[in-house]
Amino acid sequence: MPRSTRDINWIIRTLRRTGQTWNPTAVSAVAQDSRDPFQVLVSCLISLRTKDEVTAEASTRLFRLARTPRAMLALPSARIAHAIYPASFYRTKARTIKRICHRLLERYGGKVPDELETLLELKGVGRKTANLVVTVGFGKPGICVDTHVHRISNRLGIVKTRTPPETEFALRQLLPRRHWIPYNDLLVTFGQNICRPVSPRCSACPIDRLCPRIGVGKHR
Repeated sequence: MPRSTRDINWIIRTLRRTGQTWNPTAVSAVAQDSRDPFQVLVSCLISLRTKDEVTAEASTRLFRLARTPRAMLALPSARIAHAIYPASFYRTKARTIKRICHRLLERYGGKVPDELETLLELKGVGRKTANLVVTVGFGKPGICVDTHVHRISNRLGIVKTRTPPETEFALRQLLPRRHWIPYNDLLVTFGQNICRPVSPRCSACPIDRLCPRIGVGKHR
């Protein structure tokens, strides 16, 4: 049986209250510092398949060198790659960042588009990145679904889906719109601190009483 709106509201309200003691995600930290959609976009690209602490340090190093598409495009790909190392696929990401900067200058006057479908036209930008830019960079409605959000939403019984895109579209139907923007950051930090993929810390979970632990084997 799908979660009721009342249950969802309680879960999110509880995670908001408890999550104040957790560190924000790297991309959220960039947004809080700069409020710049371009820096959010680049940090998102760096973050793919990369640990948060690596993303934060790599983003800081890169933004010391360049903070705009024009300045970034002036850097050699090798210098960008060196700055973001040891982010996974750092050489490929450096080339992607350069290509996207060229496109932004060529077609959008150096501005990052604020529409999901337009962002998805940029080669190398997937739904996760596009949704993060729209929500965190521009404060517009959207739901970003990464592996944490997909896994925990299914574990809690909020959705029953097979892939992150399926989870995104299901959540758009289920979640009250006021929860769309904070949902990703809440579940990612929750997943990093408590609801881990393997052996989640159920004894420390603030929402344990409503969790059916779907798919959970060993837990603490």
